[in-house]
Parts: sequence; C-alpha cells; structure tokens
Amino acid sequence: MGLARLAGPTDDVIMITLTLKEQPSVPLEAEVISPDVLANLDHAAVRALPVYLGKRRLRLDEFFEVDGPGSEQIVIRGDAGKVKMIGRGMTRGSVRIKGNAGMHLGAEMKGGSIEVTGNASDWVGAEMTGGFIRIQGNAGGQVGAAYRGSLAGMNGGAILIGGTAGLEVGMRMKRGTIVVGKTVRDFAGLQMKGGTIFLLGGAEIRTGAWMFRGTIVSLLPVALLPTFSFACEYNPSFLRLYVKQLAALGVSLPNANGRWKRYTGDNSVPGKGEILIGEPEASAASATGVVSNSSGR
Repeated sequence: MGLARLAGPTDDVIMITLTLKEQPSVPLEAEVISPDVLANLDHAAVRALPVYLGKRRLRLDEFFEVDGPGSEQIVIRGDAGKVKMIGRGMTRGSVRIKGNAGMHLGAEMKGGSIEVTGNASDWVGAEMTGGFIRIQGNAGGQVGAAYRGSLAGMNGGAILIGGTAGLEVGMRMKRGTIVVGKTVRDFAGLQMKGGTIFLLGGAEIRTGAWMFRGTIVSLLPVALLPTFSFACEYNPSFLRLYVKQLAALGVSLPNANGRWKRYTGDNSVPGKGEILIGEPEASAASATGVVSNSSGR
C-alpha cells in the first residue's frame, strides 16, 4: 500500500535542538541538517558543519543555536521558511520542525520521518523513495514530484498535507501515497505513473493530465479533462484497506464504503490511470483529521 509508519523519538533517546537565530535574508542551503549527518557528531562538530548562503560557505552555528550533541532525533525551532534541503536524502531518524520549512524538504529521502507544524515550500518529498512526511499547514508546488528533466518522481513512502498544496502534486510519481486535506492547485497527478493521491478538499483544473497509471481519489467533484472516460460507479474494496492505515496516521477517509464514480485515462497518452470521485454528500466530512498526530507527540 505504500504507507509509512510515523517513527518518532522516545523518552530515552537524546535529541538535538537547533534554534534559528533569525531568518536569513536569502535562502540558506542546509542539507547537513539530517539524521544521517548529525547522528555520530559531537556538539562542536555539529556547530562547525558547513551551510551555504548564496556562494558563501558558513558555519551552522552562525544561524542556529545548537543544544545537545549529534543525534538521529532533530528538533528545529523558528521560522525556517528560507532554510532549504532539510532532511534531504535521509534514511533514518526524525526531524521535527516547530515552524515553517523551506524548499526541498525531505527530497530524495529513503527513510525516517519529518513533521512540520507550520507550512512548507515547494518540492516537499521530491523523488523520495521511503519514509514519512507530515505538514500540518500548507505546502507549495511539486509535492512528491520529479525534478525537471527527471523521468520518475516519488517512488515510495507517504506525504500528508493538512492544508492546501500547489501545482503539480505527484508529478510523475511511481509509488507511494500523498494525502492533501484542502484544495490542490492545477495539474495534480501530472504524468502520474503509479501510486495514490487523496484529494480530501478537491482540486482545481487539469487533474490527472497525461497520467499513465496510478489512482487519484477525490472526495469532492473535480473538473475532468475531456480525455477521461466514465467507466462505472462502484464500491472499491481497496479503499477500506486505506481507511485503516490512514486512520493510524490521524487521517479520516469518509465514504470509503459508499459509491464512487470511476473515470479512466488520460486517453490522450493513452493511459490506464483512474480517478475516483466520491458522492457529493460525503464531502462535508472531509479532511479534518489530516493534521492530527495519532502518536501523541
């Protein structure tokens, strides 16, 4: 099914806390903020890690107060909306951001978990192959998408967005699960090759454009391209399996036992993808559970 479990810190695990001194004037590249990098470093080594402000190579402690030695459990405090590449390529551990997060959060990650209490910018989980990302607020464009020129986007793991999301969510994704609680902008599932996208708050236009395979589930009516064909109205049994897994992550999927309209396409490719649209009366119960944290952290 592709859904990851949320693995967080426990009471007997030492955490390292990074507190942003002030938001940088331009985006700060800080891919060293990753459990794989920090896990075995002492306090001094963490403070000396390199980050990049434009072309300038600087130290991590010029921007963050560092509390504790290196650890697989990282807590970031402050508005990190201009801090890029946090958790990029991570394979283990957890990152909790108490505030906003910048571009490329969790890009190419393979394992572990990331949680953001605020909003996140573009390219969340781009080309990730495993792990779990939860954004309690809104996300930018290209969530779980392929980078420009790349043939494959997200290929495993799960991304949960509590609020809205931008353009091209799940572009060229092959596996994994994306859940968005509120409205998604244009081209959700663009050139999708597999995996599942749940649109609990519906989407704008061109949903599923040029999709080859995969499933898009919308609780609200969406304007479909004319290259999608109505197939049937039925009760998909696989949704009941998703209900259990999503519930464990704090997400409510109403009307899973109800009737769904199934459309296939995109026939312009031609593709074998599907878009499921729930009955209108189910929409009132949508999305409220997306941001809750069932782990109690």
